Amino acid sequence: MTDAAALPGQPRGVVTSGPATARAVNVLAPNPSAMTLDGTNTWLVGEPDSELAVVVDPGPLDEGHLRAVVAAAEQAGKRIALTLLTHGHPDHAAGAGRFAELTGTKVRALDPAMRLGDEGLAAGKAVRVGGLELRVVPTPGHTADSLCFHLPADRAVLTGDTILGRGTTVVAHPDGRLGDYLDSLRRLRSLTVDDGVHTVLPGHGPVLDDAQGAVEFYLAHRAHRLAQVETAVENGFTTPEQVVAHVYADVDRSLWPAAEWSVRAQLEYLREHGLIPGAEPF
Repeated sequence: MTDAAALPGQPRGVVTSGPATARAVNVLAPNPSAMTLDGTNTWLVGEPDSELAVVVDPGPLDEGHLRAVVAAAEQAGKRIALTLLTHGHPDHAAGAGRFAELTGTKVRALDPAMRLGDEGLAAGKAVRVGGLELRVVPTPGHTADSLCFHLPADRAVLTGDTILGRGTTVVAHPDGRLGDYLDSLRRLRSLTVDDGVHTVLPGHGPVLDDAQGAVEFYLAHRAHRLAQVETAVENGFTTPEQVVAHVYADVDRSLWPAAEWSVRAQLEYLREHGLIPGAEPF
């Protein structure tokens, strides 16, 4: 068995519902899959001495899960005062409307289409509820509307799908763009260097206790994949499907459709930077 401390980001291991930091509690959604790993992590966040809490990513439209989140808050002696979304993918956000009905909360998101009765979320802004502070960190790339939330009191960051607790994330082309994603990873690295963030609370997978190690791994992985894709094109693999079959040959074929999104984003990035020929979008 591999020591978790030796893995990128130092994952804690088994993903379960329960406390992760002094202020963040995970309620694991029952939607495991190859894409969602153990399921969606719905985060209940609040100051220990406050009666109010914030929920980040209520998850899929699953009545049992949504009620379990409400029950977790009640068990902690808290009332859910606000719902936040890291991005609009259904495994994170499809339950937001029903959750708003159950809790009477407003839903804040970057994408206006995902908001319910409240304003959006912008860079440099902070969400404050019951003494809790969550700072908005724009991290486009996985999707155009992806956000992270910096929880300074716990030296933690809630990353949605921008950084996962296991494996790497997909750049969901064409909505997601690789250049944006690389910039977002560098922004998160700055949080680890300048703001002392050491814990990643991801949208899927285990909590990571080495945030800087996780970010560095992601950046190195992207650089490696870009080099592989560039070499594949030089060797005559020119379509996204051909590149996936060549570069991702050791990856489960069930993940190839998702890998193709990332490959299209990589090809677009390489073309825009003049590293491969072509003028048409992939």
